[in-house]
Amino acid sequence: MEEVYRITMFGLRFFRYLFVPPYEFGQVRKHLDDLGSKSLPLLTVVGLIMGLILALQSRPTLDRFGAGGFLPAMIALTIVRELGPVITALIVAGRVSSGIGAEVGSMKVTEQIDALEVSAVDPYNYLVVTRVLACAIILPLLTAYVDFLAIFGGYVAEWLNHNSSFQLYFTEVIQSIRFYDLLPGVGKTIAFGYIIGVIGTYQGFNTSRGTEGVGRAATSAVVLSSLNIIFLDMVIIQLTYLFLGTGA
Repeated sequence: MEEVYRITMFGLRFFRYLFVPPYEFGQVRKHLDDLGSKSLPLLTVVGLIMGLILALQSRPTLDRFGAGGFLPAMIALTIVRELGPVITALIVAGRVSSGIGAEVGSMKVTEQIDALEVSAVDPYNYLVVTRVLACAIILPLLTAYVDFLAIFGGYVAEWLNHNSSFQLYFTEVIQSIRFYDLLPGVGKTIAFGYIIGVIGTYQGFNTSRGTEGVGRAATSAVVLSSLNIIFLDMVIIQLTYLFLGTGA
């Protein structure tokens, strides 16, 4: 519980620093570029395959109940509401959170963070706020990219197996998605990005015992980020049903 309290306090400092100058826009832009460009190849492959698998696995079951025509809507809602945001967040957590933990941890054990303090640069503002803000901005954009690829992957599976019409497929997709479906999906990706940034930098800031500690910080960042993403997703789903209903 003490560790949870320390991480919570570390993360809450972000909101106090967010509106206090100096604003490190250059660092935020650099992290956005790093996080986005380096994550795209893996997310592209995962997005396409996720849609393909979902379509191939769901088609036989829907056909058994005479509901094969609902496949485009089922794929769109499943991807937009749940699979897209969570899968994207878990992949980014595995790639980005470990990188942040290792990078900041290396700066900690080589006393570069102490050097920033000596140079009158606030390490929290320079290292934490910029990375957390970049993660919270880039994750919704990456999720939208994965959502589109996954839905397109579902169409590819339908076209290969049933020669489905591109226009008919995407017309049904667009008609099935409402604002109610998009709002929770986008909102929770911002929270997932915040979690990835906070836990990665927290583990880096609290690294000790040299290179061994850096490796442990990277591993802990991935594990804790993934667990918190799954737990928060469960909470958001419950709150969504509580305040907005099922949306049916």
